[in-house]
Amino acid sequence: MSKTRHVLGISGGKDSAALAIYVKTKYPSIDLEFYSCDTGKELEETYQLIRNLEVYLGVKINLLQGAEKSSEDPFDHFLKMYGGFLPSSNARWCTKKLKLAPFEDYVGDDPVVSYVGIRGDEEREGYISTKKNIQSIFPFRKNIWSKDVVKKMLSNQNIEQLVSMSKNIDFGQNQEKAFQALSQNVSPQFTLDQKLNVLLDSNVKAFNHLVFDFLKTTDYPLAKEEVFPVIENDEVLVKADIFKILEESGVGVPAYYNKIEFEVNGKKGEYARSRSGCFFCFFQQKIEWVWLYEQHPELYKKAMEYEKDGYTWGQNESLEELIQPERMEKIKEEYIKRMERKSKVKSPYLVDILGDDESEGCAACFI
Repeated sequence: MSKTRHVLGISGGKDSAALAIYVKTKYPSIDLEFYSCDTGKELEETYQLIRNLEVYLGVKINLLQGAEKSSEDPFDHFLKMYGGFLPSSNARWCTKKLKLAPFEDYVGDDPVVSYVGIRGDEEREGYISTKKNIQSIFPFRKNIWSKDVVKKMLSNQNIEQLVSMSKNIDFGQNQEKAFQALSQNVSPQFTLDQKLNVLLDSNVKAFNHLVFDFLKTTDYPLAKEEVFPVIENDEVLVKADIFKILEESGVGVPAYYNKIEFEVNGKKGEYARSRSGCFFCFFQQKIEWVWLYEQHPELYKKAMEYEKDGYTWGQNESLEELIQPERMEKIKEEYIKRMERKSKVKSPYLVDILGDDESEGCAACFI
């Protein structure tokens, strides 16, 4: 029987970097493997973050690449394979070929627990593998378990089993509240989410112990573990906590998050990049393309070179059109107005102000 592996992916963004520090320092008994899926098209700041993490963690971060035997960068290799068809929000072949496939090849058929950096202030689930041997865990959230685990465990057919198991779990003063929730059928009147929230509100650690006991009756990777220290965690980490971890550790926040001032028609604004991922990521906002053009003109030029045969990174606008003076001026003016509407948010990082945009994108790339 294969030993359960514990793996954590570094995307080059703030959340996964902070998660690596958090889990490594808080749960040193976990034998963690670190990896990063390298597209060959990342910003230099991303590679610098990986180097900083290697120094802090004292471990080597495995760089995984799709088409690793190709003489070309992974992205360029697959772009040719797709006949020059650029990836988009509706055709994310880059995520499949450059992120998911290398990761799933890396873990193979071993039982794997994958640590995912979805924060407690986010409303998204993140990447859940369709492979039965990979189980996702979310240490930053109140609910560390994935939806598939919760759905399986809290299904009505398991009520009797869970009620029996709960007799050995201490929910403290909320024992009766938890018992009643466990005894009640999931229905339109008492949904799965409602049942989950009652149990979490009763006692997070107790609920985690109950889930861990239940998992031992399944074929999930954690069923093979005698202990799992993360079940003792009841912290909920939000965006401010992520920046604090990175700053206090000395690893630092990825440089592309730093605000840079600009001026247009007498008005001053600040821009930055809000996400990790390839420098030409199609999920970038218009102002981020402007940032790339003005801060990394050589990379913008490379991104432009990919636009041919009618394929563009944006749905309605080419990169050549976007950097026309009048167009950039309009983008900046609209962006300043948007920032003025959100100016109540006090933070040294624009990503805090643009938080509602973080849900856009591929979880596999930006966690």
